[in-house]
Amino acid sequence: MAKEAKARIKINKLLESSGWRLLDSKDEKANVVFEDNIKITKTHIDEWGENFEKTTNGFIDFLLLDEKGFPLVVLEAKSEDKNPLVGKEQARTYAKSQNCRFIILSNGNLHYLWDIENGNPSIITTLPTPESFKAYKNFKPNADKLINELIECDYIALSQDPNYASEPEYKDELTRNAYFDRTGVRIMRGYQKCAVHSIQNSVKEGNNRFLFEMATGTGKTLTSAAVIKLFLRTGNARRVLFLVDRLELEDQANKDMISYLSKDYKSVIYKEHKEDWRSAEIVVTTVQSLLFNNKYKSIFSPTDFDLIISDEAHRSIGGNARAVFEYFVGYKLGLTATPKDYLKRSKDGEQKEYERRLLLDTYRTFGCGSGEPTFRYSLLEGVHDGYLINPIVIDARTEVTTKLLSEEGYAAVITNEDDEEREDIFYQRDFERKFFSEVTNRIFCETFMEHAMLDPVTGEIGKTIVFAVSQNHAAKLTQFLNEIANKKFPNKYNSDFAMQVTSLVHEAKGMTIDFRNNKLSGFSCFNENYRTSKTRVCVTVGMMTTGYDCSDILNLCLMRPIFSPTDFVQIKGRGTRTYNFSHEIVGDIELKEQFKDCKKERYKLFDFFANCEYFEEKFNYDEVLKMPVLSSRSHGNGEQPPIPLPFEYKENDAIRELQETVIGHNGMKVDRMFFEKFEENIKENKFIRENVEAENWDTVSDYVRKEIFEKPEEYINIDKIKKSLSIDRRISVREVLEFIFGRIPKIKMKDELLEDEFERFIDDNKDRFKKDVDISAIRYYFKAYTCDKQIRNIIDKKEYAELNVTSAFTMADFKAVPNGWKQWIPEYIKNYVPLNRFM
Repeated sequence: MAKEAKARIKINKLLESSGWRLLDSKDEKANVVFEDNIKITKTHIDEWGENFEKTTNGFIDFLLLDEKGFPLVVLEAKSEDKNPLVGKEQARTYAKSQNCRFIILSNGNLHYLWDIENGNPSIITTLPTPESFKAYKNFKPNADKLINELIECDYIALSQDPNYASEPEYKDELTRNAYFDRTGVRIMRGYQKCAVHSIQNSVKEGNNRFLFEMATGTGKTLTSAAVIKLFLRTGNARRVLFLVDRLELEDQANKDMISYLSKDYKSVIYKEHKEDWRSAEIVVTTVQSLLFNNKYKSIFSPTDFDLIISDEAHRSIGGNARAVFEYFVGYKLGLTATPKDYLKRSKDGEQKEYERRLLLDTYRTFGCGSGEPTFRYSLLEGVHDGYLINPIVIDARTEVTTKLLSEEGYAAVITNEDDEEREDIFYQRDFERKFFSEVTNRIFCETFMEHAMLDPVTGEIGKTIVFAVSQNHAAKLTQFLNEIANKKFPNKYNSDFAMQVTSLVHEAKGMTIDFRNNKLSGFSCFNENYRTSKTRVCVTVGMMTTGYDCSDILNLCLMRPIFSPTDFVQIKGRGTRTYNFSHEIVGDIELKEQFKDCKKERYKLFDFFANCEYFEEKFNYDEVLKMPVLSSRSHGNGEQPPIPLPFEYKENDAIRELQETVIGHNGMKVDRMFFEKFEENIKENKFIRENVEAENWDTVSDYVRKEIFEKPEEYINIDKIKKSLSIDRRISVREVLEFIFGRIPKIKMKDELLEDEFERFIDDNKDRFKKDVDISAIRYYFKAYTCDKQIRNIIDKKEYAELNVTSAFTMADFKAVPNGWKQWIPEYIKNYVPLNRFM
């Protein structure tokens, strides 16, 4: 009883905070009725079935009234230790007896909103306001209309211009492209139409969450516009929320929606329409603006939007941002350009493991726990179909960056303030932060200027984005580029060949837009009839990575190391779009005719820090880097080395290698030569070979650790082998030797081992499994407890409420585990599963 009373006290406070009146005032009557006694008819009793008492009376815990005093919502309360869903059928009977369409199920901590005429209960984090119900009760979606809506490739075009097909300029194939350029009318591609059809099929199967995995440049926004029209046109949404994770994408997304749908629906940016956003059918905003001071809870009610679209979903629902996304009920669509399989293949490392888990969590959030999105269209498919292009990779490393790239770092002797010399080691991450090299930065810029892809119309440097380490680094690179351009192209530029486009620069957002629209610093200084941007290079840090659409980019320069797989995919995607350069020619008919078929077929990706090597699996560099040998001084006696002082490298630096590799349809591949060389040495060692044959595993493992590992020739160790093989868990020397000598076909990944352990668990517990047991929920719990230390601690300490704020394994996941298994699985794992293998 105490837990039930506590739950009701919490519910009272939640109702009051959402604007419900619990008591009469001198101005208004209460709109909440407590313990309302109702008469239950025989029909109601039949509906209850044998699970409820056969009584002629019942008590509604909370009955919420509309503005006229009529029953609107039945709120069924349960004690804190019970799942609110246990009162589902009882509440349904109460709701039908009062002609109520809406039910709230709550235990004070966990709440569900249920429209009994449409779908299943949905988790809500705040109780809806009376005002939101006032509008929501008139909303009656019809899934059949959505499923049966005819979607063709001109679905958006018909909204832009219903008579487009009768336009003479469109009818003539010779002028059709000019018509599209002039009017902005867009015809969807075949795969975009298929994406919308996949939504219809998924709704038909009873789903309300969807995920599109579409490569950068394949038109996610246009596809989203078609989905929005589908929901609004069929009456399955009154209003749509479009969430982005960057400020510059907010304006771009809104402009796209206006271009595609403005004749039928109104689209606004929330911060520009704080007072009248309800008048729009499409509201665009950043997740960050809603997160500030939990503003979304005071601005919106959970029922204000019926379709929520999350652009770059793995970013915009990550961490605290997920609370915004989950706050709303209704259909939910996630968009991502980062394929799950890409991250799954990434090498080991905290950043990549974090992003891999974040992306996998994204799949589960959108109802795709199996790993298959609702719709997928990959980069390779886009290249194959002629919609996207692959890069020409320029692998350019200087002597300094080659050493910084190695895991042993660059050894340098520096002098401190007391004139004491000390050898310090600098690594890839230290570039610009601790290890400044003006010489190397200038070489980066000179190499780019010499080898850049040129604009085919004028021969000037093609439009380029340079990615720098920091704002300070961007400023230096911009200065170097302008100095070189002034010598290479005298009197053509006035320090506007390159522009720094970072958050500290005034009007930086406008600069990104002007660069995309080909008017940054004016137009080309090579031909007045060619409307391309005078500024040829934008030097940025992070502003132009995600969602920035500039189709005529011909060069991307990675003048920084990248450690995020998602960032790498996004940056590389800035160049994948196709383009026809004749679009920017005006006032010169002969020139336009000359270049009418001048299309972008490749772009160059300048990689000064071996980022492609770091991430990709299908591209094989020819040279294995020779690791520099650390002196004994850098190792010390197990103590932490002193904090490195800033070091300015002033000696000569030079390009060590410059390889130009055209990437074909099969994509990229990681260099495996490091392990291959180690494998050859192991097989040639007689002592190792004999002890492996005799299965003296302890002896041979100890020998490898003492005699092979950490030697100056290569400094190989188990961690380097793990990284070389892209293994995502702890491995043993024995496993490596068994793999080399063919005793096992492969070193299994973490998930493969987990599957083995789970299959063993099933075999050991056959008698416990019943026909109707939810094996998928048990499997997910088994894996989460095995791999995730945080989840293990929560379960072991029985602090289950903390699962409400975890993303890897949530309270909903825990509740899905059948009773009995919640206790047995941890006991089994502690006794039979070696947890150290999964770290």
